[in-house]
Amino acid sequence: MRVRSAIPTATYRLQLHKSFTFAGAQARMDYFAALGVSHLYLSPILTARAGSMHGYDVIDHRRINPELGGEAGFRALAAAAQAVGLGLIVDIVPNHMAVGAADNPFWLDVLEHGRASIHARMFDIDFDAPTTDGKVLVPTLGEPYGKVLADGGLELIWDKALGKLAIAYGPHRFPIRPEDYAEIIDGGDATAAILSRWRAPQALHDLLGRQHYRLAWWRTAGDLINWRRFFDVNELAGLRIEDEAVFEQVHAVTLGLYAEGLIDGVRIDHVDGLADPAAYLSRLQGRFDTLTDRRPPHAPRDGPYVVIEKILGHGEALPPEWSVHGTTGYDFMNEVSALQHDASGEPELNRLWEDLSGRSADFRVEAAIARPEILNGAFAAQLAACARAFAAVAGSDLSTRDLGVETLRRALTALISQLSVYRTYAVGGPYAIAPAVGEALNAARLAQPADRPALDFIAEVLSGRAGEIVPRAEAVRRLNQLSAPVAAKAVEDTAFYRYSRLLSRNDVGFEAGRLATPAADFLASGQTRAETAPLAMLTTATHDHKRGEDVRARLAVLSEVPGEWRAVVEHWFTIAGDDRVARDDAYAAFQTLVGAWPLTLTVDDREGLAALADRVAGWREKAVREAKLRSSWAAPDTDYEADNQAWLRGLLDPGMSRGFLESLTQFVGRIAPAGAINGLVQATLRCTWPGIPDLYQGDELWDFSLVDPDNRRPVDYDLRARLLADGARDWTSGAVKQAMIARLLALRRADPALFTHGALTALPIRGARAAHVLAFERRLDGCRLAVAVVLHLASADIHLGETPDASWWSDTAVEVDGAWRGAADLFSAGPVFVQVGA
Repeated sequence: MRVRSAIPTATYRLQLHKSFTFAGAQARMDYFAALGVSHLYLSPILTARAGSMHGYDVIDHRRINPELGGEAGFRALAAAAQAVGLGLIVDIVPNHMAVGAADNPFWLDVLEHGRASIHARMFDIDFDAPTTDGKVLVPTLGEPYGKVLADGGLELIWDKALGKLAIAYGPHRFPIRPEDYAEIIDGGDATAAILSRWRAPQALHDLLGRQHYRLAWWRTAGDLINWRRFFDVNELAGLRIEDEAVFEQVHAVTLGLYAEGLIDGVRIDHVDGLADPAAYLSRLQGRFDTLTDRRPPHAPRDGPYVVIEKILGHGEALPPEWSVHGTTGYDFMNEVSALQHDASGEPELNRLWEDLSGRSADFRVEAAIARPEILNGAFAAQLAACARAFAAVAGSDLSTRDLGVETLRRALTALISQLSVYRTYAVGGPYAIAPAVGEALNAARLAQPADRPALDFIAEVLSGRAGEIVPRAEAVRRLNQLSAPVAAKAVEDTAFYRYSRLLSRNDVGFEAGRLATPAADFLASGQTRAETAPLAMLTTATHDHKRGEDVRARLAVLSEVPGEWRAVVEHWFTIAGDDRVARDDAYAAFQTLVGAWPLTLTVDDREGLAALADRVAGWREKAVREAKLRSSWAAPDTDYEADNQAWLRGLLDPGMSRGFLESLTQFVGRIAPAGAINGLVQATLRCTWPGIPDLYQGDELWDFSLVDPDNRRPVDYDLRARLLADGARDWTSGAVKQAMIARLLALRRADPALFTHGALTALPIRGARAAHVLAFERRLDGCRLAVAVVLHLASADIHLGETPDASWWSDTAVEVDGAWRGAADLFSAGPVFVQVGA
């Protein structure tokens, strides 16, 4: 029997949860195999908080999640996958764990015993922070501490599940330190009568004052917290994965599954959150290497396959010493999206955005505003700790001792505000300042010349030339673990929701300020990828995307018709605008309706319109709050949000807005054919480009989803299996996309080396419409793959499922295998031409 490879030919991402378990995935195994993927790529499988819909809130790394089916369910899934020739890749979360509530035994032990806890080293807690007096800040209370205490919101109880005395606050439990048991029980037992003596607010406050934690209002976290969180989420605590014991505990189950041949690889979540990604990846690879030879005979020995969730800035590449096959594919998602946008539309789109919003069309301005806001808000305490760490280094040298904490805080704010990448990869030793970091330092010096000495000092610390190694490494660590989450929160979760020039360019890992990329640059990026990262993932949709791949593909068409788009938007404001809804927010909503409008939805389909209204309303609430301009998660403006909801639902009510709906459906009908072609082209490039294509659950058909939770809705696998079995190729259902993906994945399975390691070369194109074609070939050991796809077809008068006729293509031709072939011939059967030959 031929042993399959641990290196995928294609992966299929599944989001597991209590309503779609291991058994649910197992039941669809024949379909996944028939579609042509080689591996299922699973969301986190270790024990997460009860009811988790994503699995990234792990509470216990020692067990496979019982809600998903536990160890037995996972083994059954692995066996079923192997029976049809598929492997498994699992998502792991080394950066953080879920805390709060009463379900994380390690966190509860830290609360009970403080820094003396055997698990204190597990979490990234600064017990010496000046704001918490050696305690752990617990910002869980829904109201200020004094009010909660006075209102009786805190109660001393005997928790039977924990077998401990604890303070109860809703679902949360805060264990009492053992030293207080004698006084509380006073020779009796922990009955309600005994504990009732501690109901008086002052008595309870005095007891709480002796604990190893300080309860606080959740709003205080940004200013006072003394432990690293995942971004600014108070329920997710950062882990010290650099500690060997912590590493072993967190990875024990995963390593065991690999050793048994049950998994072939891992996806590593948020690698930029780790103290030293290079050291972590080297340690992980070393542990895998020791296990590979122990795998059973049926298991592949060419693994493991390892990819990381990493957002690359413009021009940034993964450090070559990292022990990974590549990223999870946000970089490709950005590149292929930019390819499908038309740069000629940028001036008009810029003018439209500035006229409507009064905000700059230069995204760098938006990001530069958001970064210091986030730094000095949700991350103020972490910024202060970073400044103290740099001040400790400065204070050890007479030449820098005058650089105080506040000076360094300003300088760090300036530097982080200018960074175009997530972080540096300095660790305290000698380090060559990366170009993007050097540019940020120079920009910060220009912006704040008075703080130049502090910025010069920070550069010296990063370079490994200032201070002693231990305090220097601590300062650098704190900077790196601060800049990465600030980048995510300020850019993707703030500026992206403020800047709506064209929403198809605002997604995870995207360069929102770059509307388009020339075909030549896209081809060059493919050549680089073939040489440097031929096994990295290629994705166009994820559980984190802000809008589905086919929403983006349709909205990209707007860059080809900016004048038409401006005219229709101005018409919509005239007939459907509302003074209570800001124009920039309304503009984003108009784009969302255009992009997400289902192909089968009509003006008179009230049920379908209501369903769309519910989905868009969920997006609208999140978008308004993430933007933090007129509402926010911290301080919701319920009146403004209600106005938005009422306006949106009115727009989708044919009794109230028939004129708008008729105009909207007419315009969607105008651009949807070109948008659907973009979607098919995007899927084709994902499957033929150097790398490993990843297919997000359900996206083998059209994906008109919005931001989570909309992009995690149940998938109709019965429909997909039926369409695949029937050989359907219709455009309305998206079966044409599924059929193309299945065909390309079959080609990949037949010759995986050609697709992963074949050199990429552009094919010559000539003629009047040459700019509307992208063509390339892949070659390896005498085998050849030729691919040609269409670009930017809004100017062609076509209906859904059509491609332009010969008169539109004129003399356009592509040289394939030494012969010129007319574009009308190449694309007579569809917008994609793929040919395999010798």
